[in-house]
Amino acid sequence: MKLVPTLYEKPWGRTELPSPFDGMARNADGPIGEIWFESPDRRYLPVLVKYLFTDAKLSVQVHPDDDHATASGLLSGKNECWYITAAEPGAMLGLGLTRSISHEELKAAALDGSIEALLNWRSISAGQFYVVPAGTIHAMSGGISLIEFQQNVDVTYRLYDYGRPRELHLGDAVAVAQAAPYPEENVLCVDPDGPVEQPLAHFPQFDVVYSRDVWSSRANRMERAMWVVPLAGEIVAGGEGAVPGELLYLAPNEEVEPPQGDMAALIGIAIGDEISP
Repeated sequence: MKLVPTLYEKPWGRTELPSPFDGMARNADGPIGEIWFESPDRRYLPVLVKYLFTDAKLSVQVHPDDDHATASGLLSGKNECWYITAAEPGAMLGLGLTRSISHEELKAAALDGSIEALLNWRSISAGQFYVVPAGTIHAMSGGISLIEFQQNVDVTYRLYDYGRPRELHLGDAVAVAQAAPYPEENVLCVDPDGPVEQPLAHFPQFDVVYSRDVWSSRANRMERAMWVVPLAGEIVAGGEGAVPGELLYLAPNEEVEPPQGDMAALIGIAIGDEISP
């Protein structure tokens, strides 16, 4: 099943989107920051894949884990991961803090704005992959394009937003945040000439791999639901083909057609019982 893209306006988004989405933002009322891929009938799927495009800084934010989220009445927490598709010169991610601090210090830094300087900012480049577990304090600069895989819940707790007139969530954010440095082992780099399949992220809810042979990757996991994001070439299943900028959802036991040429894709793989719509 080919999933349907939906554009979302964000104050930090762009009025012109890069290929293959160029032209899609021209009739929008505001800048486009995200493109979500969802079922045509809007049924719930446990993993959400989206593209992000930044032209300004995102808020300093954090997401809850499953325990905190369900205690607050939410469906789940939000583990996520990012594949950088493009980064302009000077583009940076803020991931974790430069040092461990107490929750009281974190709240004070959020209130006076010094949290921005406490973030561990790092330069980025296309092809990098970042695993971002729930609880990770994070932010982004402008000039970034990326693909995100996440648990399918729309929950973000903002710690700091550069004076924008949007709600902050200091109590919840401080309660769920890991006020500490970001683990360097969560930074990977996709090697397009490396192994045919490269593992990238492993969460209790889903895995993500990079594959140059989607047919084999699928054959080894027929019982799992998959979200296939083409990076090169065309991938076909159930008579529907997807190319870069599109996305295929594979229900359990749904087959992929043998490749007709070179291809590459990111694949999200559901884990556990929650594998079908």
